Amino acid sequence: MRYFGRSLAVFAFGTAALLGTSALASDMVIHAGKLIDGVTKTTQSNVSILIHNDRISGVQSGFVSPKGFTVIDLSKQTVLPGLIDCHVHVSGQFDGGNPIAESVTETEDDSAVRSTAYVRNTLLGGFTSVRDVGGPIGVVVALKKAINLGIIEGPRMWVAGPPLGPTGGHSDARNGLDPDLSRPGWDDNIVNSPEDGRRIVRKLHQEGADLIKIMPSGGVLSIGDDPNLQLMADDEIKSVIDTAHSLNMKVAAHAHGLKAINAAVRLGVDSIEHGSFADSSSYQLMKQHGTYLVPTMLIAQAVLDVAIHHPEQLNPSSAAKAKRVVPVMKKNLHDAYVAGVKIAFGTDQGLVPHGENAREFALMVDAGLTPIDAIWAATHNAADLIGDSQDIGSVQKGRYADIVAVNGDPLADVHQLEHVAFVMKGGTVYKLNGKIIPRQTGTK
Repeated sequence: MRYFGRSLAVFAFGTAALLGTSALASDMVIHAGKLIDGVTKTTQSNVSILIHNDRISGVQSGFVSPKGFTVIDLSKQTVLPGLIDCHVHVSGQFDGGNPIAESVTETEDDSAVRSTAYVRNTLLGGFTSVRDVGGPIGVVVALKKAINLGIIEGPRMWVAGPPLGPTGGHSDARNGLDPDLSRPGWDDNIVNSPEDGRRIVRKLHQEGADLIKIMPSGGVLSIGDDPNLQLMADDEIKSVIDTAHSLNMKVAAHAHGLKAINAAVRLGVDSIEHGSFADSSSYQLMKQHGTYLVPTMLIAQAVLDVAIHHPEQLNPSSAAKAKRVVPVMKKNLHDAYVAGVKIAFGTDQGLVPHGENAREFALMVDAGLTPIDAIWAATHNAADLIGDSQDIGSVQKGRYADIVAVNGDPLADVHQLEHVAFVMKGGTVYKLNGKIIPRQTGTK
């Protein structure tokens, strides 16, 4: 019987075993000291998680060591399902540079190369699944394929491609630039009619998108649009949602303003991203329709910090918008949670370094969520929003062996989730005892 986690010597032996001919041992068992399983909100103690190939084959009380099973000893740790971030942008990361200059000097090739590092960092941060809701469709689809083939390391991905919005809206790449500037693809996601919406959704589906992102309101980091205003017409929103749903694709709506939020919910959107100026009428509608709120507190705090201390790093007008919008986002999350709106975890990663996604948990708790409900948002609820609860979001028989662990108790100190010590995705260990497991990549 082999044990992982007993000592550095055993750690080294275990690593070698993982990487050798028996690296992907068909049968493993994790001894979990505490388990938050994503099935119930009750913590269990001393649990064995049995794994066959890439799936969980059983969960048993007590520490069992079946013959022939590799044992991973997490008996001193808290074990959770692999975490899920429902709002990321893995094709980019803010570096403090000039955003206008970068918009006309960097290419999708730059994004493609850098994204391989960003997804690896995300996985090592404990996030085994993500929903990318805005990026070049070719880049994110190719990235997803490469991860699935084992060519690069990263989380499971559900991708939207470029967000859809109107001329002059939050997703219009021409905003704030010389009107004569042009680049192929800048107009591909512009929706100025219901017909545009249907055509673009069908095209994105053809190109490999899993879901659709729309921009019915203005935004903060864009130039010249107002977050309070509804910029997409109802018939445009409806055409996108109806077409996407007919293709079994979900729709996420970036929406800050009250009118845009309520319109998108009434018309059937699956999630509201940000939701800054929502009110009691919004929460009632969201509960009636089963709409999720993805609050994205991490980017909110990061944008506000930059707006206060380094406004020169933002687009013109963005600093002023951030100071107006961000302070209400915390209250909105609190009020939505108290009202009983379903909450799913999302960071809007890109502004904060990829891999630091777990910083969102403390911000959610500070807004009023209990630690277990914040964790639930990143496991059970996130899987439900994505639409793949049969595979991810919980530790139970039949689910992927996507499992993480921390050394402390995240229910007592939610910051523990910022220091994941163990990461497994699909039965493969990527981090053990806080140490990254080096492995061969680059081949199918």
